[in-house]
Amino acid sequence: MRHLILLATLLLGLYPASAAAQTEGDYLYNVRMVRAASGEWLELMDLLEAAEALHIEAGDVAPFWMRHSQGDQWDFMLIHPMDDHPTFHAPERVARRAGVWESARGRDLAGRIEAATAYTEEWFARSVPLEVMRARFDGMGFFHIEMFAGLPGRRDALLDQRRMENQFYEALGRQLNLLFVRDSGPNWDAMTIGFYESLQAYANAGAGKTEAAQDAAARGAGFDGVGGISPLLRSLLSYHHDTLAVRVR
Repeated sequence: MRHLILLATLLLGLYPASAAAQTEGDYLYNVRMVRAASGEWLELMDLLEAAEALHIEAGDVAPFWMRHSQGDQWDFMLIHPMDDHPTFHAPERVARRAGVWESARGRDLAGRIEAATAYTEEWFARSVPLEVMRARFDGMGFFHIEMFAGLPGRRDALLDQRRMENQFYEALGRQLNLLFVRDSGPNWDAMTIGFYESLQAYANAGAGKTEAAQDAAARGAGFDGVGGISPLLRSLLSYHHDTLAVRVR
């Protein structure tokens, strides 16, 4: 608890409260990455779409989801809203969920999804409240997803670097990335998602800003100039995955 309080205090000092409220939070998400079995891509996509109705019937929120364009090995990323562990695992929620997914049709659909899936990775992370997440997805069709595993003992420095990069973007009038921070699961410390209307919007995100303006924005965010952004990030990483994706839902 002391660590969390200290981290929150540092956040308030290092990162404007208005920006932090737009980009991070304590709402819990299950981030699920799925790769289709050979020849089953379309089938899996249809099955995951059918599963949305059962998630809603079970009292859960349908996931935000996107499909891989280039980069990482997964075909689909589904971001399931959970709120928090006590709420999601409350006895009445568990019973309602079991009533749907343990029924004959629920078991059948789950079995078909499993048969059409070659690989699944589930990661639990905290980010912005659900209403903010919905607002960020609204009208967006293209995403830049980065997942980071920091070096031992460098997680907090890695999170600060991601916040600094958002300060850099904010100074240039660009969209800020959402920051997801690991709660449990695989060895990812953080994930950021950049939201864009289209591939063209992503490609033009930095257009119109002079090198001097970008350098000043980088220094204002705490970097050693614009050329120091990537080297600082790399110095904190064990490894990372970089993915471009398009919206499904």
